[in-house]
Amino acid sequence: MKSSQAQLGRVFVLRLEDGEIVHECIERFAAEHGIARAVLTLHGGADRGSVLVTGPREDRCPPPIAPQTATLGHVHEVVGTGTIFPDEKGAPILHVHLACGRGENTVTGCIRTGVKTWHVLEVVLVELLGSTARRLPDPATGFELLVP
Repeated sequence: MKSSQAQLGRVFVLRLEDGEIVHECIERFAAEHGIARAVLTLHGGADRGSVLVTGPREDRCPPPIAPQTATLGHVHEVVGTGTIFPDEKGAPILHVHLACGRGENTVTGCIRTGVKTWHVLEVVLVELLGSTARRLPDPATGFELLVP
């Protein structure tokens, strides 16, 4: 395990609107407000056609790892949590996992491939200060891994 310490900074309350792509909207907001690192929670609705990464196609394989995805065929209620940390160029990169439910079925995954807001998605974002943690390329996995 690797770790570092941070302090709480500003707190933002956001409302994403119908049709906005979640990761694009939040990363843009973070860049515009000078937020390099944060933790956040989300809840609201995801529109049909939203795509989640639900894991790798194969459990263990060399990079690049092919993702398995799920496309929402209908509107879903969602709840999620995630973080923002800068990449090697300093750009804020969002990493969020959502649980998306409709009726008695739920699919959970990473939103990076494009989750669209259905009418409203509420976000509470808490800035993290005093940390140097970043996402850096890891040749062994092909991922940009968090380096605390």
